[in-house]
Amino acid sequence: MRLNSHPSGRHFLQIPGPTNVPDRVLRAMDHPTIDHRGPEFNALAKKILRSVRQVFQTKQPVIIYPASGTGAWEAALVNTLSPGDQVLMWETGHFASLWKKMADKLGIKSEFMGGDWRKPADPAAIEKRLKEDTGHAIKAVCIVHNETSTGVVSDISAVRRAIDAAKHPALLLVDTISSLGSIDYRHDAWGVDVTVAGSQKGLMLPPGLSFNAVSEKAVAASKSSKMIKAFWGWDEMLASNANGWFPYTPATNLLYGLNEACDMLLEEGLGAVFARHTRHAEATRAAVTGWGLEILCSDPKAYSGSLTAIVMPEGHDADAFRKVALENFNLSLGQGLTKVAGKVFRIGHLGDFNDLMLMGTLSGVEMALGLAKVPHKTGGAQAALTYLRDTAPGARRD
Repeated sequence: MRLNSHPSGRHFLQIPGPTNVPDRVLRAMDHPTIDHRGPEFNALAKKILRSVRQVFQTKQPVIIYPASGTGAWEAALVNTLSPGDQVLMWETGHFASLWKKMADKLGIKSEFMGGDWRKPADPAAIEKRLKEDTGHAIKAVCIVHNETSTGVVSDISAVRRAIDAAKHPALLLVDTISSLGSIDYRHDAWGVDVTVAGSQKGLMLPPGLSFNAVSEKAVAASKSSKMIKAFWGWDEMLASNANGWFPYTPATNLLYGLNEACDMLLEEGLGAVFARHTRHAEATRAAVTGWGLEILCSDPKAYSGSLTAIVMPEGHDADAFRKVALENFNLSLGQGLTKVAGKVFRIGHLGDFNDLMLMGTLSGVEMALGLAKVPHKTGGAQAALTYLRDTAPGARRD
């Protein structure tokens, strides 16, 4: 397939985000732009601000920015902290590293724990470190729930228990950019103070919206924060949102899409959404095992429902393999980032996704492995097919 030609059929976008945007969302975004100071928008905004709380599983406010997830990272930090404050972060992968780099640029003193990109954050180690901090210099613990670069999920409820067990007042800030709407996440029940999210993954939207779900404790911290902020300030957003408005021009048509995406998630039911993602992740791992390849995440309890990162055999370049998949099968797979660049490829199985889409993806991967002469066993796709068949809603279990 020539890259400048028009391939027949659909493109398989199986990176871990941006994800496929469903037709319902595309059609919703196709509405005419309306007056963001008028009554029609006011009614829409009030509905969205209610619905999005259900997706975050919170009764607290959710602030929506016209920005990427990186903007939501910054908003979480600058609204809760002051220059020179210390934060504790856990290195689970590339995106945890970028969040740390941002904190450093903002004049926040970040302490990085961990470093093994194959395992989740360790609550026991966090508890121990917080107990050592008798002067409570650490003002926040920052964790990536689902590390998009590695497919490793950290147990946020266990991290909250660790903070509580240490009797430490630190805030808990969590990145859910590649887990919200895909993996079970509970802002209120898990005692999270700021949840960071983006629109382009489990929320099934194009890039362009980012989110901060905020606890009462986080809002209280924002009132004494000394970080410079204008666009990112929560105060004006919270005041305007209380009446269904925004303090500046919002991304109106993306909000149309968000309204539809929330409807879709809530119609399916969050429990069913999470179960669907878990099932597709299990099928993907069955394929990887069938191929005789290695999953980057080394802790089965931390396997991701959103994506699977797969280690290439020694001497084989993951990016060369990805090029074969794209040029021959119009299949986009996620690349390895920084420490694992060229060493892994990632299969995204999140968002608006079903069994046949997964099987098309896994069949393309298996064919590309053969064409790229990557050492593997055949039959991985068949293993996934068998798993999906046996776990289908209509499958007999007698």
